[in-house]
Amino acid sequence: MANLVTSLCCVVLAAVVVAYAQRRSQLVARNQYERMGSDVTMQCGSLDNDASVSWKVNGTDVKARHRLEGPRLILTQVDLGHNGLYSCFQNPLGERRDTINLRIGTPPREPTVTCRSNTYPKGFYCSWHLQHSTYIPTDFEVDVQHNQRALEVQRDQVHKNRCHVRFPEVFSSFPYRVNVTAVNALGRASTTISFEESTIVKPDPPERVVATPIPNNVRRLEVSWNSPSTWPDVDSFPLKYFLRYRPLIRDQWQHVELSDSTSHTITDAYAGKEYIIQVAAKDTEIGTWSDWSVAVHATPWIEEPKQITSTTEADPVIETKPSPAPASAEPQLGESPVGGGYRPLPFSSPLLFGALLLVFM
Repeated sequence: MANLVTSLCCVVLAAVVVAYAQRRSQLVARNQYERMGSDVTMQCGSLDNDASVSWKVNGTDVKARHRLEGPRLILTQVDLGHNGLYSCFQNPLGERRDTINLRIGTPPREPTVTCRSNTYPKGFYCSWHLQHSTYIPTDFEVDVQHNQRALEVQRDQVHKNRCHVRFPEVFSSFPYRVNVTAVNALGRASTTISFEESTIVKPDPPERVVATPIPNNVRRLEVSWNSPSTWPDVDSFPLKYFLRYRPLIRDQWQHVELSDSTSHTITDAYAGKEYIIQVAAKDTEIGTWSDWSVAVHATPWIEEPKQITSTTEADPVIETKPSPAPASAEPQLGESPVGGGYRPLPFSSPLLFGALLLVFM
């Protein structure tokens, strides 16, 4: 009797678990991915073909073009507008029997893959992207081969579409082969590239570029910079640099290529004109030039105008009035003596001398 009770309890418990699992599956939405432009059929759980159901999308009636076939909802020529949470309810009680998260997308096309070493000779990284969106989650599988041996690939923690690979050896003559495969629920596509070690070496741009005017030199600018911090061994693998500069008033750049120096004096700047300056870096033997550094601006030294101050005072202006002209030594004709007083005639007059002679004769 005890065994019978125990068996019945087990059966009942199993039935409860199954019912709970079925109920749980009806409440949790399942994803269904479909290709854009296709006709889509959604099945309402495991109901029989003669079951009568109604459908809703995002809590409202389905308004898109569709048809019903028993427990199935059929949508025609779907696009992104058909995305949504679809739920089906069994008639006549309206009990929800299934929930489907419909996602419309496309299969991936071949990804674009590039590889570069900015930490030579430590290693290199590869990055990839899709030129066309798939609209649904897409993963990438990466395989790197060198000399018929698979290399360890470390996925980047920040950039999801990037991986890092260490060089197994330096100055290798064997090419590297990188394959990247894009995979989603609707398909997969791959791209494979091959390259030699020396062709992917490209440093990061120089850092902390500074341009300063030189006192008392109206046509000179002193430019200095640091090697990129990502370049691991600048002593064993030296860099050379490329400097370009131009005044803002012109579009044409002037260029200077330098060996391993991290400074340069511009001697032909236009006086008083603002300049824009950038620097690039490259391994002295292999690889390609880096991108340009962040642009800096500087203006050659300008002499400040001297302030002119007067040390003397202006002489005071004295107003003068003209004095009357002195009397002439000889009177003018027709002029009478002043006040009518006696005025003796000069003895040098010939007429007076003749009159005196006649008196004494």
